[in-house]
Amino acid sequence: MNKIKKILAPTDLSELSQVGIRYALEMARDTGAEVTVYHVVDREEFVHYGEALQEKASPEQSPNHPEHLLQKCEQALSRFINDHFSELTPGLQIRELVEIGTADDNIVEQAKKDGANLIIISTHGRTGISHILLGSVTEKVVRRAPCPVLSIHP
Repeated sequence: MNKIKKILAPTDLSELSQVGIRYALEMARDTGAEVTVYHVVDREEFVHYGEALQEKASPEQSPNHPEHLLQKCEQALSRFINDHFSELTPGLQIRELVEIGTADDNIVEQAKKDGANLIIISTHGRTGISHILLGSVTEKVVRRAPCPVLSIHP
């Protein structure tokens, strides 16, 4: 078995996804691996988020600018990690990454780019009924991942 050096830990920032991130951080602590906590924002969600920000801002702030929106998403990921995992992060090599796209496609591609040895992902997120209709992100990642996938049931 190869030594685990790089773990990709996707999250949708939901409460249910916390268990997968916690598991990844604990494993990284035990193995010395680097963890990339990865949040993929759906394109439609990104547009909706921009519209919501626009309603709250003055015209000169232009929060609809993609770079501004991406920065807000990056801040949300940092808050998520700090609020829920601050006791685990000291001494760990953690990279935070946010991208716009389709979760399963982006996760598989990011694992390839990073040379991830393992993907640790929660089996449930915030998608609810769409899981039944579309199949879960976790299932799609398991089928196409370039490395082992550890799916964690909350």
